[in-house]
Amino acid sequence: MRIEASCHCGETVFEVTEAPASVTRCTCTLCSKRGALWAYYRPAQFRLLSPPDNVATYLWGSRTVKHHFCASCGCGTYSESPDWSSGKPDFDNPKVAVNARLFDDFDLEAVPVNMIDGRNLW
Repeated sequence: MRIEASCHCGETVFEVTEAPASVTRCTCTLCSKRGALWAYYRPAQFRLLSPPDNVATYLWGSRTVKHHFCASCGCGTYSESPDWSSGKPDFDNPKVAVNARLFDDFDLEAVPVNMIDGRNLW
């Protein structure tokens, strides 16, 4: 089941190959201010459908994670990073975190939300 997502103005559009089993709410300063609920995918499960020029990128702190947002309306859309599940960056297993709040025609209320205490972890 492919799911399409779009920013507020519709200039940035992407799709993922399947519905998330759960989403993550991170309490780090960036995620808290963005208000995103993150769904994680392998790069092969993600496809940007709009021109790459419609996307801007913010690099924060270690500059390891590429936080993307719509260059027109500013909605936080997706991030590219190494896998951090071991507590250290695994660059051989990259992840794409998509802002599940942007999913079109998807019942996000039916998906469990996990919390990561990013404010104290990093």
